[in-house]
Amino acid sequence: MASSVEQNSAPLSGLRALDLTGELGWLLGRILADVGVEVHKLDPPGGDPGRKQAPLVEGPAGAVSAAWVAYNMGKSRLDLDLATQEGRSQFLDLAAEAHFVLESEEPGKLDSLGIGWEALHERNPALILVSVTPYGQTGPLSNVAASDLELMSSGGAVWLTGDADRPPVRMTLPQSICWAGSYAAVGAMIAHHHRQLTGQGQHVDMSAQAGMLPALVHAPSFFDLLEENPMRAGGYLVGRNINGAAMRNIWPCEDGYVTWAIYGGAAGRQSNRGMVEWMEEKGMAPDFLREMDWSTFDVATVTLEEVSAMESAIATFLETVTKAEFLRQAEARRMLGYVVSTAADIVSDAQLEAREVWSQDFVSEIGKSLRFPDGWLRIDGVRHGVRPPSNGGKR
Repeated sequence: MASSVEQNSAPLSGLRALDLTGELGWLLGRILADVGVEVHKLDPPGGDPGRKQAPLVEGPAGAVSAAWVAYNMGKSRLDLDLATQEGRSQFLDLAAEAHFVLESEEPGKLDSLGIGWEALHERNPALILVSVTPYGQTGPLSNVAASDLELMSSGGAVWLTGDADRPPVRMTLPQSICWAGSYAAVGAMIAHHHRQLTGQGQHVDMSAQAGMLPALVHAPSFFDLLEENPMRAGGYLVGRNINGAAMRNIWPCEDGYVTWAIYGGAAGRQSNRGMVEWMEEKGMAPDFLREMDWSTFDVATVTLEEVSAMESAIATFLETVTKAEFLRQAEARRMLGYVVSTAADIVSDAQLEAREVWSQDFVSEIGKSLRFPDGWLRIDGVRHGVRPPSNGGKR
């Protein structure tokens, strides 16, 4: 029978990865570190240029990019000059004892240095090389550089973001690096499973553009199922019913925004009924809403005029409630809705606090502790995730 220590150890403890990635692959190494892999970040002399990317976090030891810290926590660091023969020889020696090599260079760059897939596989047949690039290792765009905006655009997400009568917009902070890194980690795990069965390593080719597909949710199926392309809908649900009615999904409230929509089906009708009952208790439900028979309501055939009247009354009501009130009532009345959280909301969320999501970890790069979302993996009640590297950082 395994000891409690063995049962609670992170699942990939004992494996080692060499991380050569820039921003596009930072999260890949962070995820592997979270599940127990000993990840060594190999930076060029002077460090990863991404360390200077704004905004910076300052401390007694210096200032470092907030994004760099977040995505590289849990890794140790080693400066290695791959432009020199000595550096390349040292890298191959390290790779001979490693289980993963992670890189995000332009396709062919490592081959030109004599440290690409063929050289690595010959030196260590069980090694897994994970390459994260904008458009993959082959094809007409394989050597084309791309920013986050270009990847979000070419991946389709920007097409769906924004109001229908205005130009498309990008969403929030850079997202393509998160999708690319997370799916590259999935590829690494599939290759690791294959290695466990065969003893052989593989070259995982991750295209950041292809990794954007899940961000589109159900949009790619619109043409196959409805023979139409989804369009930007702003604060409304994508798609209209047979009468041309689109359902509003994002609503201003007293202190921000909430998401809720007029839905069909048993759950949707209960959600609609719950909203109207709440409005009635506050004296803000017009007669036509109070008199509606939700048991026969059909969201597929309701007219645009009916929806507009309903949403006008609901919008006026929601502007009088706070996000906290809405969340409490949504739970109590079984309404299909939630708040649109800001970063400040997330940091102060009582549920996340109760779930012990946060941890304080010392960051040697800046010389002080920072509050982090802790590991996303819990085994036998033990959460695995952010941990300072065993050597305390750079070596």
